[in-house]
Amino acid sequence: MAEQAEQRKTTEAAAATEAAAATKAATAAASTALARELKAAVRGEVDFGAAARALMTMDASNYRRVPVGVVTPRDAADVAAALEVCRRHGVPVVPRGAGTSIAGQATGVGVVFDLTRHLRSIVSVDPGARTAVVQPGVVMDDLRDAVRPYGLTFGPDPSTHNRCTIGGMIGNNSCGSHSVAWGTTADNVRGLSVTTYGGDTLRLGQGWDGAPAGLRALVDSHLALLRTGFPQGLPRRISGYALDALLPEAGVDLARAFCGSEGTLGVVTEASVRLVEAPAARALAVLGYPDESAAAEAASGLLPYGPLTVEGMAEDLVRSGHDLPRGGAWLFVETGGATPAEARAAASAMLRAADALDGTVVDDPAGQRALWRVREDASGTATRMPDGSEAWPGWEDCAVPPARLGAYLRDFRALLAEHGLRGTPYGHFGDGCIHVRIDFDLLSEDGVRRFRRFSEDVAGLVVAHGGSLSGEHGDGLARAELLPKMYGAELVGLFGRFKDVWDPAGGMNPGVLARPARLDADLRFAVLPREPVDVAFSYPHDGPQGGDFAGAVRRCVGVAKCRVAGPSTGAGVMCPSFRATGEEQHSTRGRARLLHEMLAGEIVTDGWRSTEVRDALDLCLSCKGCRSDCPVGVDMATYKAEFLHHHYAGRLRPAEHYAMGWLPLWLRAAAPFARVLNAAARVRPLAAVAKRLGGIAPERAIPRLAPETFGRWLRRHMAARTGVFPQGRTAVLWPDTFTEHLSPSVGQAAVRVMEAAGIGIVSPQGGRVCCGLTYVSTGQLDRARTVMRRTLDRMEPLLDLGLPVVVLEPSCAAALTTDLPELLADDPRAARLAASVRTFAQALEECAPDWQPPRLDRAVAGQTHCHQHAVLGDEADRRLRERAGLTGDLSGGCCGLAGNFGFERGHYEVSVACAEDQLLPSVRAAEAAEAEGSQGPEVLADGFSCRTQLDQLGGYRARHLAEVLAEGL
Repeated sequence: MAEQAEQRKTTEAAAATEAAAATKAATAAASTALARELKAAVRGEVDFGAAARALMTMDASNYRRVPVGVVTPRDAADVAAALEVCRRHGVPVVPRGAGTSIAGQATGVGVVFDLTRHLRSIVSVDPGARTAVVQPGVVMDDLRDAVRPYGLTFGPDPSTHNRCTIGGMIGNNSCGSHSVAWGTTADNVRGLSVTTYGGDTLRLGQGWDGAPAGLRALVDSHLALLRTGFPQGLPRRISGYALDALLPEAGVDLARAFCGSEGTLGVVTEASVRLVEAPAARALAVLGYPDESAAAEAASGLLPYGPLTVEGMAEDLVRSGHDLPRGGAWLFVETGGATPAEARAAASAMLRAADALDGTVVDDPAGQRALWRVREDASGTATRMPDGSEAWPGWEDCAVPPARLGAYLRDFRALLAEHGLRGTPYGHFGDGCIHVRIDFDLLSEDGVRRFRRFSEDVAGLVVAHGGSLSGEHGDGLARAELLPKMYGAELVGLFGRFKDVWDPAGGMNPGVLARPARLDADLRFAVLPREPVDVAFSYPHDGPQGGDFAGAVRRCVGVAKCRVAGPSTGAGVMCPSFRATGEEQHSTRGRARLLHEMLAGEIVTDGWRSTEVRDALDLCLSCKGCRSDCPVGVDMATYKAEFLHHHYAGRLRPAEHYAMGWLPLWLRAAAPFARVLNAAARVRPLAAVAKRLGGIAPERAIPRLAPETFGRWLRRHMAARTGVFPQGRTAVLWPDTFTEHLSPSVGQAAVRVMEAAGIGIVSPQGGRVCCGLTYVSTGQLDRARTVMRRTLDRMEPLLDLGLPVVVLEPSCAAALTTDLPELLADDPRAARLAASVRTFAQALEECAPDWQPPRLDRAVAGQTHCHQHAVLGDEADRRLRERAGLTGDLSGGCCGLAGNFGFERGHYEVSVACAEDQLLPSVRAAEAAEAEGSQGPEVLADGFSCRTQLDQLGGYRARHLAEVLAEGL
C-alpha cells in the first residue's frame, strides 16, 4: 500500500509539473501572439522583453506587479489601436507617466502604456483665456517653462514637478505645495480627451456631453447618497472617485470626476488645463515652533492672510546644517507680490501674525531654492531614519481638516508608538495633508502583519478626525482596500458600478480603487533573497551590519529625481546618460529596478550573467552623481563595479577592460618610449589599429604621453630643496596616474603654489602608489584590492605621521575616499588614508589658512568635476577662487568622457550628448564673450577627462585651478 501511495504521489507530481510547463508554454505563446499583433497595429514601440518588463514592475511605492509587455504609443490613434488589441486578447492595461506614484497604481499588470516618450507635446497656449492644451506625457515643469513668458503658471506642483507628467497628475489628482492658493489638478482641468478600454473616444468637460452610456442614470438614481456620503471641509479629499462632481448643484463636471481615477476608467490622450497668474516676486517666511503639533495648529491660522503655500516639517527630517530659525519644527510660508518689496512685506506680515518661537524672511531666490530643496527631497530623505534604518511609504498621504491637524498628529504619534513604529511626518500643513515614511518591517511575515494592523488602525484614526485616506497621491494598492472605513459599503459599492459604466470589461488597471487588491499583497520586497548576497564591496550603510547588496538596491524607492532631463532643471550631475537618451533603463532608477529583478530572478533569470542588466549599466558613466544627488544615496557607480566583477568572473572581458582598466600598468610601461609612441599615435593607420585592438572609439584621439613624468620632475625639483618640514604645514602630494603620465604640468603647478604658500611637500616612498580607480570602474575588483593593499603598504609610514594627502585628480581622490575603504573594510589603514585625502583647495585652506593667493580678477567658466561634486564637495574651491578674484560659477553635470567611458567603442555619441548638456554650452558663453572683444573667462577643469573632452570636442584649453594660480604667482 505504501509503495502504491508513493507511486501515486510521484505520478501526481509529474502531472503537476507537466501541467505547469504546459501552462507556461501557453502563456508564452499568448504573449508572443499579443506582441506580434501590437507591433502590427501601432507605430510606437512594443517591447515584451525581460528588460522592458522589469523596468515597469514598480513605481515609488511598496508594490510590485509584473507586466506582460510595454507599449509606447506615438499618438492617440496608437492608444486606440493598442487598446483594441489588448481588449481582443482580454489583457488589462495600465497607463503610466513618470512612475512616481506612491500608492502602487502605476505598477505593471497586463500591458503598460508608457506615455512619457512621444505623447509630450504642448499643443497650444491661449494666454488670453489662460488655458493650455497638452498631451499626457508633458512634464509639468516643461509646461510651466512654456507659459512663463506670459506671466502664467500651472498651479499644482508636486515635489516631483521636474519629472512628473500632466497625465500622471490627472490620474492621481496631484496637488503639491501651492494647492492652498491654486487647488488640486482637478481644480485646474477644463477638459479631457479620453479613450476607454471598450474603444470609445470621449470628450469630457462641464455638462453631460461625452459621458459614457448609463452614467447619468447611475448618478440620478443615487443623488441622496452622493450628497451625504462625502466628508466636507477637506481641501485634500483625493480618496475614491469624485462622484460628487456630477451632482447638479456642483455643475456636473465630467472632467473633474475623471481626475483621480488612477488609470481605472480610460487613457487620457489630451487635456485642456487652466493657467494662473504667476507672482512676479516671491518671499518665504520661515517660522520655528517647539514641535510639529504646534506648527500644525498654527498653520490654519495663517490661511486668512492669503499665502501661496504653508508647508511644515520637523527637525527629524532636517539632516544637514541648514540655517533655520530656532525650534523643533518649521512652517515654510510663501507669499507673492508684484515686486520683491511687496512679496517681502507680505512675508513680514506673516511673521508678525504668527505665534512662533522664532522666524525669518528669505527673499533672495538662491536662499529660497535651497530651503525648498530640503522640502522637495523629503520623499527620498525620509526613507532613511536618522539611525540609517529603512522607512517606507505605506501610509503616505492622508489629510484631515486643517484646523484638526495638530490634534491628529498627536494621536498619530501615539498610534505609531503603540505599534512600535517610527515615522517622520511632513507636508502640506496648510491643507491638512501629511506625508510620512514609517519604519515598517516589510521583509518578515510578522512585520507585514503589523503593517496591515497599523494601516487598519490609522485609517480609523483619520476617519475619526474627519479626514481622507489619501490627500494627494491617490489610494492605489495601498489604501483602496480601506475605503469602506471612510465611505461605507454602500458608497464604495457605487464606486464599483461607476467603474463598470466606463470599463465594463474591467481591463483598466484592475485591483485599484474598485474591487481592490489586498494592501499587503504584491509587496515588492517579497521576491528578494533573504540570505545575504556574496559581494566585494562592504556596503557599510546597508543592512544591520552592512554588506547587504539587496538592501543597497532597496535604497531606490522610485521618486525618480534621476529622470530629470535638460540643462535648465538644476539637476546637478545625476543622471547624465538618462539626460542624453531619455530612456528609463539609463536612469539610476531604471538600473536599480533591473538589479532588483536580477536578485528576484523571476523576469531577469540569469543572475549576475544577465545581459539585460549589463546593457543597462553599459551607459552608466560611473560619475557618482547619484551618490549625492539621489535623495536616498543610491550609488550606481559602485553597483556597476560590483556587477561587472561578478558578470565577467572567470570569463574573457571586453578589450577595453584590459586596455583602459589596466591603464596605470600600460602607462608605466610606455613612459620610456613616450616620444616614439606619441609620434606613432599621429600616424592614422597605426592609431586606428591600436584603437581597434584596445576597444577605443574610432572618433577619439589618443592622449599624448608626457615626455617626462611628474615623478621624475619632482625628484629633480626636490633634490635641490633642504630644510625642516614645518609642523602642521606639510602635506603628502599624491602622484596619481593622470598627473604622473599625462598632465605633469598640473603637478608642477601645484608644487609651485604649495611652496609659495609655505607648505612642505613629501611624496610616497618605496615605489608607486595607485588608487585603483581604473580597475574599479571596469569591475576588476580583485585586482583593485591587490593594487590598493600594495598602496597602503607604501603609504603606511606617511599615514603614521598624520599628514593630509593632497590628490589633484578629483576622480582619484573620490576613489580613495569611497572605493578604498569600501573594498578593504577589513584593513583599518584604508579608512585612515580615506580620512587623510584633501583636494588642492582643501589642503591650501588647512595647511596655509593665512596665505593670500595671487589676485587674478578674471571670470571663470568650465565644470566642477562630477566626482568632486558627489564625494568631495567644492566649498573650499569656491572660497579659494573668490580670494583669487576668480568670479562666476562652474557648470554642473558630467563632461561625458568620465575616464574610460567616453573612450570606449560605442559610447561616443552619448559622451558628446552628455558634454552638450551643460559643460560645452557654459564654455561657449566664454567664447562669445571673447568674440565681443572682452577678455574671455578662464576655463577651469580639474579633471583630466574634463580637460580632454573640452579639447577634443571644442578645441578649448582648460586648466586645473593649480595651473591658473601658478601662472598668477
